Amino acid sequence: MILEGISKIAVVAAVIEHGGRFLVTRRQEGVHLAGHWEFPGGKVGKGEAHPEALRREILEELDTDVVVHELVLETTHTYPERTVTLFFYRCDLLGIPRPMLGQEMEWIPRTQLSSLLFPPADAELIRLLADGAA
Repeated sequence: MILEGISKIAVVAAVIEHGGRFLVTRRQEGVHLAGHWEFPGGKVGKGEAHPEALRREILEELDTDVVVHELVLETTHTYPERTVTLFFYRCDLLGIPRPMLGQEMEWIPRTQLSSLLFPPADAELIRLLADGAA
């Protein structure tokens, strides 16, 4: 349910797997859902295509480019202050990622994803990945 007066945000995120591990970063203090782990990405700008937004965000956050492949999952979650529609895309790195914003970055095995604290909006993706369905 989308409530009146709540902002609506479109977010793209990269599902990057290498050697059976997924690249995740930790949200920094002072931001929405600080301390939660997430798949790197961010807000889609007005008029921006999803692949363009994802490549921009990965460059800003991890100082590398990605090849954006198929959509893995689209999901919408309503928080008290905003409604977020997330678009998770499978991606391949074109370089070595470096955390540019001081965020933690880890490569986490599929079997350990469900042990980390992710935002509620990521729950369906975590289930899919942990079950090996995506």
